[in-house]
Amino acid sequence: MAKCNICGNKLKELFLEKVKGGVVYKPGSSKQYMVCFECQKKFSSKEEIIERL
Repeated sequence: MAKCNICGNKLKELFLEKVKGGVVYKPGSSKQYMVCFECQKKFSSKEEIIERL
């Protein structure tokens, strides 16, 4: 089970183990950061999400 990198909640999985949420990459890095749907609502822009990581 994947967890949100901002709040630590477990991410729900959909059909064929797809994760309900989003993936964010920091500029200049290839590391993936999982973000839940609720955190995407709270922090609307990509810059705000990256700032919270």
